[in-house]
Amino acid sequence: MNRIIFAFTLILTSLATAQDNLRPSLETTYSAWREAMIRKDVSVWQRVTAESRRVEVRNRILAEKQPFPAAVFNLPSPPPSLQGLKFLEAKQKGPTAKASYFGKVDFGVGGDPTENLLVLSFIKGSGGWLYDRADFVNLTALATVRKELAAGNLKYLNETPEAQPSGVVPPTPIAAGPAKYIAKVYVFCPGREVKVQINKISAHRFANAKEAEVVIGGAKEGSNEIQYAITKLEGGTGKEAMTIRVYLMSEVEGTQPIKAFEYQLAEGDKLKSYGTETFTLDAATISKLTGN
Repeated sequence: MNRIIFAFTLILTSLATAQDNLRPSLETTYSAWREAMIRKDVSVWQRVTAESRRVEVRNRILAEKQPFPAAVFNLPSPPPSLQGLKFLEAKQKGPTAKASYFGKVDFGVGGDPTENLLVLSFIKGSGGWLYDRADFVNLTALATVRKELAAGNLKYLNETPEAQPSGVVPPTPIAAGPAKYIAKVYVFCPGREVKVQINKISAHRFANAKEAEVVIGGAKEGSNEIQYAITKLEGGTGKEAMTIRVYLMSEVEGTQPIKAFEYQLAEGDKLKSYGTETFTLDAATISKLTGN
């Protein structure tokens, strides 16, 4: 029995040591990334940001016809500071890591912030940990979880896959060229997961969502390909209404977006679970988009 207790103590000590070693490294990286964003320092941003995230940000900016890298720093508010937040845990799995914090996450938009959850994600590079992304979890509707985290109970983190490192490094996207015509894909899919790919470069995933994302690479003159795959999520009935659309965004002030593609189901309609279709950007449509 004493040997078992001793071994268990060694495991706990090892875990505590790993936390002590990991946390400073992750926080140093985040602080450097945050300062780079505030100071608009391109070289530091490139050095401390994971490659997959850098390419993703670049692609999105160019898809919106914004200047790169200047638009990297066009944020509505500065990234939140970790100062004053309660550190919950830092975990590593292979080349990925996450650090979680609880408290009044302040985005500098005024008012009195409430206590919520901030989860930072990192990827291991050749020179150390690199910043990937931050996930903010509003706990207003999760009063029990808020009380648990305030008391140091990490049950919610342990039961939430998104709060745990996956061990899998996301693939680096293909570097897309600047968009000539801005396009957005919109999906309404209660009870379903919808995956969309446009022109074999712009990949999107929507789950139980009602949202739009910019099309990487934009729309091109002539024929544009759209592929989609739809699956039912747990809890879904398979009979929900659903919509997939692609909009072309006008550069003429006051002109509404042009709907270039639509796949829509009314409630109870038979689903076509996957398909490959096209939409065309012709001269007449281009004239409406550009005003020329």
